[in-house]
Amino acid sequence: MTKSELIDSVAKSANISKRAAGEAVDATFVGISKAIKKSKRFQIPGFGTFTVRSRKARKGRNPQTGDVINIKASRTVGFKPAPNIKKGL
Repeated sequence: MTKSELIDSVAKSANISKRAAGEAVDATFVGISKAIKKSKRFQIPGFGTFTVRSRKARKGRNPQTGDVINIKASRTVGFKPAPNIKKGL
């Protein structure tokens, strides 16, 4: 599903304009981003949990040349689905 498809779905189900739905979707993602940055975790009951995860430094390979490269340690966002979502997959 693309962002525009999500906006269409929200607009249709909430019976609002696409513009209002787009603003609501954008505001939702901004709110989730701020919550993850602030508390390192964001949970939506019945949907899942977003958490900040750390990746260790590691060796990788450049796919074009085959050379070994060093990949720095980094942080990323992980998602763990709620049991009812996972069961439906």
